[in-house]
Amino acid sequence: METLKDISNIEDIKQMVNSFYDNVRKDDLIGPIFNDKLQDRWEPHLQKMYGFWQTILFDVRAYSGTPFPPHKQLPVDRTHFDRWIQIFNTTIDAQFAGEITEEAKMRATNMAYMFNHKIEHFRNVENELKNALNKSQK
Repeated sequence: METLKDISNIEDIKQMVNSFYDNVRKDDLIGPIFNDKLQDRWEPHLQKMYGFWQTILFDVRAYSGTPFPPHKQLPVDRTHFDRWIQIFNTTIDAQFAGEITEEAKMRATNMAYMFNHKIEHFRNVENELKNALNKSQK
């Protein structure tokens, strides 16, 4: 049995990100959402993700930006985030093992749940505003 190495450099991050998004693109549930949103802009997205994970895992300032806003209007719910986490963990576990690998999985899970929570919050606020507006117009 082959011993898996830990994520240790940018090449490992590229391998992790590329294989993860290859699996995402093929997934019946979340693939269509990603493919529709990104269309022919996959390469810039992957480049951004390399920098994001390099910043998160190695404290290298390779990413600047706010990751949540592009996700705010996606047609997703908890089911989609659960699938995202499942694909992420399965993909990463097939390639890597170790402390940084576990950190990546924990960070991805926390981020997915936080994004889901924020999306639900914004949807609830929007619905409350619509309902209040409708009541005031009657």
